[in-house]
Amino acid sequence: MKPALVTGATGFVGWHVARALLDRGQSVRALARDPSKLRELDGVTGIAGDLRDPASLARAVAGCSTVYHVAADYRLWTRDPAEMYKSNVVGTRTMLAASRLAGVERFVYTSTVGCIAVPEAKEGQAGIGDETMVATIDQMQGHYKRSKLQAEHVALEFAKQNFPVVIVNPTAPIGDHDFKPTPTGKIVVDFVRGAMPAYLDTGLNVVDVRDVAQGHLLACERGRVGERYILGAENMTLRQIFEALSLVTERKPPSVRIPYAVAYVAGVVSTAWANVSGQEPRAPLDGVRMARKKMWVRHDKAARELGYAPGPAAVGLKRAVEWFRENGYCV
Repeated sequence: MKPALVTGATGFVGWHVARALLDRGQSVRALARDPSKLRELDGVTGIAGDLRDPASLARAVAGCSTVYHVAADYRLWTRDPAEMYKSNVVGTRTMLAASRLAGVERFVYTSTVGCIAVPEAKEGQAGIGDETMVATIDQMQGHYKRSKLQAEHVALEFAKQNFPVVIVNPTAPIGDHDFKPTPTGKIVVDFVRGAMPAYLDTGLNVVDVRDVAQGHLLACERGRVGERYILGAENMTLRQIFEALSLVTERKPPSVRIPYAVAYVAGVVSTAWANVSGQEPRAPLDGVRMARKKMWVRHDKAARELGYAPGPAAVGLKRAVEWFRENGYCV
């Protein structure tokens, strides 16, 4: 059996994709700048490399049948946005080119729900997005979303040239092994630590990361070339997320709602100071801007075409709380 290559296996979603492949008996390689950081993935062959080093990508993908390109520079703030575009856009193009040259049979590109053009709310009802809603660069808030949309365009370009690329758009995954943690995971950590005294009127589509990993495998097996598939589960307000966490932690959810204008000012001040100090802002302005719209979507297409069937988001939230506590994130 030819191996599958996973990029980003030192991170959250990539780790779970590699784990899901191992559990199926698949031979797995993992591209990482430092393979020693591949934790709890016995059986994975670590390959040292960088998305900006074409030679290392060629070595990593040689002899592989499939590639799961999960790696991305996921930050809501950076002093040097050019680095994000080098990793997310140029790196994706280089990975695709190396995979095509190596004769890879299937390539799954991990995009983001941020590339879905969720419609504006009407008559008090939040808009619900799906894969038919194509976003423009002007609609993207921040360099992360812009770079991911540009990378998605690169993936579609290769698909139009008959390279077997399938795109998945995960929503807000939650669960165990969120090493960094991700912005969504940080919400859980802050809640458990009692560092979340108030909330914004915003919303996310929350999904168990293990369901996202299974969705990647299903997209590889059944996805149509050049198509996008949203991998999500439940549309929840931030208040509802806190209520779900309250049931697990027995900590009361915050009852004070912050007006958007106040959050925006905090984001401006926090980000301005970060640009001077170099320290990550407590409230990144791009994150505040994203929170203005509820990022609610439907995953009907993935259910229909892939057989994707996610479980309750509460399962992932509970597992996240337990893992963060067990690994010392909440002290």
